[in-house]
Amino acid sequence: MEIREIRENKKQYISLLLLADEQEDMIDRYLEKGTMYVLDDGGVKAECVVTGEGGGILELKNLAVNPECQRKGYGKALIDFLVARYSGEYAVLQVGTGDSPLTVPFYERCGFTRSHSIPNFFTEHYDHPIFECGVQLVDMVYFRRNL
Repeated sequence: MEIREIRENKKQYISLLLLADEQEDMIDRYLEKGTMYVLDDGGVKAECVVTGEGGGILELKNLAVNPECQRKGYGKALIDFLVARYSGEYAVLQVGTGDSPLTVPFYERCGFTRSHSIPNFFTEHYDHPIFECGVQLVDMVYFRRNL
């Protein structure tokens, strides 16, 4: 398993990026300014994008694992990589996500705690309703983990 930074042609991974963020113009807001990593294990299995937000905060903007590779530890491996890579450079790793029965337990298992939320984020910023596990995402829920 190898995790490597992608510096050019980040959109070649658009199919993975869209798994975590369904609207391409929302991805465009952070993709080029962000630092992208892919996890390769006999082929690219997962990706993530992080941005520095100031004040010692590193934000995980996108984390996606190929559907056929989910629940095999690849997402957690990327989180563990980010924690090791950015400890000492940033104080906090934060992530904003939908209040979903899939993502919330994952981040909690990875050591994140609920921080705050942005009401109506998904209904106001996306051009279509977003559903996960049959639940419509409305508020953006932020989780934080100290680095």
